[in-house]
Amino acid sequence: MQFINKMLNCETARIMEKDTLVVLAAYNSETEAEIDKTKLESAGIWAMIRNEYMSTFYPTGALPAELVVRSSDLAKARKLLPEQ
Repeated sequence: MQFINKMLNCETARIMEKDTLVVLAAYNSETEAEIDKTKLESAGIWAMIRNEYMSTFYPTGALPAELVVRSSDLAKARKLLPEQ
């Protein structure tokens, strides 16, 4: 876990260790995922993009970028991004 703490800020590491994370949406484009992540963060919802860098190396749809939120924030996140 120390290695992860060094790579991520302490808050992100704590969330990943203690909270249940769920995939809110999957994207073929990292840019689309980043836009929605910014919307969530501006509303005070912690979000992370899983497969962020790997999705750029593989053909479209092979390894999508996944927008992940805490399970406790899922309902609020779905209200902010109703198309998901």
